Amino acid sequence: MQAIRVENLSKTFRVKRKEKGMRGSVKAIFHPQTEEIRAVNGVSFSVAEGEMLAFIGPNGAGKSTTIKMLTGILYPDGGRVEVLGVDPTKKRRQLAYQIGTVFGQKEQLWTHLTPYDNFRFFGAIYDLTERETEARIEELSERFALKEFIDTPVRNLSLGQRIRCEMVAALIHKPKVLFLDEPTIGLDPVVKENVRELIRQMNREEHTTVFLTSHDVGDIEKLCRRIIIVNDGQIVLDDSVEHLKSHYLEHSLEEIIVEIYKAQEED
Repeated sequence: MQAIRVENLSKTFRVKRKEKGMRGSVKAIFHPQTEEIRAVNGVSFSVAEGEMLAFIGPNGAGKSTTIKMLTGILYPDGGRVEVLGVDPTKKRRQLAYQIGTVFGQKEQLWTHLTPYDNFRFFGAIYDLTERETEARIEELSERFALKEFIDTPVRNLSLGQRIRCEMVAALIHKPKVLFLDEPTIGLDPVVKENVRELIRQMNREEHTTVFLTSHDVGDIEKLCRRIIIVNDGQIVLDDSVEHLKSHYLEHSLEEIIVEIYKAQEED
């Protein structure tokens, strides 16, 4: 069964353009100029339940826009999206109870609260009973080794500790699909590997579907079996990591990805 199904998905933004200098500023007020930017252009793919997929591309390729449409934050201009059989544009609230998100560069935790208080807050948001919330906190704090700092305000935690807490907050309601956007950004190598192992464990034990975007090739190589590369709003490659590496025996995965990026720029 497919956890995510995308067919001919498109999204265009209208962006204001301004000439340089004071004259350009005045002209922009009385004669505004706009340009249409095609962020996502006819993208189609599917993700099986329990799969861990790397969805990558250079900056501005359309990755974040795609994720926002998959989670119901943005409405597509065209095409069709289904996540767990739900149309995010029509039933975003219903879908929110079944998905989780972790953005490495954006906090969802209240920094003046402790992780424990944050987890109870998220449990209430997802309509968990107090008993369900406490049981889930106990389970996840054990798995993610949070016991030592679960009662410390989030603002006083290290980046690695905070990312682990962000993961727990996203998993408190047992989501079936987890969207990870640069989950290991800024982490040292040891903490990165710990976070990767926790993601693998969660996928293995709870069969959670993982949709990952990352510029860290280590995340891709150690977590995902399949990779989709996008550029200029279009899919330029959809293949297994194993096939890519076997096809380019003399190159590392990072070198392969860089070469694909360069080839797209030349085209």
